[in-house]
Amino acid sequence: MSAQTWIELFGYLGSAIVLVSFLMTSVFKLRVVNTIGSLIFMTYALIIHSYPTAVMNLCLVLINLRFLWKMRKSGNEYELVSLDPADAYLKYLLAKQKEDIEKCFPGISYDLNEVDRSYLVTCHHAPAGIALGREEGDAMELLLDYSLPEYRDFSIGGFLMDQLKAAGVKTLTYRGPVENHLAYLEKTGFEKVGDHYEKKL
Repeated sequence: MSAQTWIELFGYLGSAIVLVSFLMTSVFKLRVVNTIGSLIFMTYALIIHSYPTAVMNLCLVLINLRFLWKMRKSGNEYELVSLDPADAYLKYLLAKQKEDIEKCFPGISYDLNEVDRSYLVTCHHAPAGIALGREEGDAMELLLDYSLPEYRDFSIGGFLMDQLKAAGVKTLTYRGPVENHLAYLEKTGFEKVGDHYEKKL
């Protein structure tokens, strides 16, 4: 193939990656993939001397990097709200996300009557995650640790655990389904202990 054909294919690659980024449910992944695509398309635009296109993609890269920096800086876009397990809004969210929760945790079963710690993680005041737990002294068994699809990038887990540690929880245990949850458990530092997973905070 000619050099011109390779250059055009390079441009198509950048365009394709930018388009794919908009299919991402995770805001973090969207920003990362979009940055890569924009960098490739900016390079292509410079090669063909299309400077307005290059400038636009440079701006997209800078905007993405700014938001990625804010998202990774300290997790301060999240807030932890403690709720009563009988709270109507909590029940509403669990019902609203029921299908996705069962998809993430096939076969999951929990009884709100056995929950004595329930939390809502918010991002800019919007629901981002739900955690349900049962106290066991200074330990807590996680019955549910769920993130909404657009926030499923492990950052909520780190934030939640930091907050629980500050609240006096020393050990987290998890005995629920791991079919689609194992990568998260490993990423956040849980270790298999007998028939359950455990993390020291």
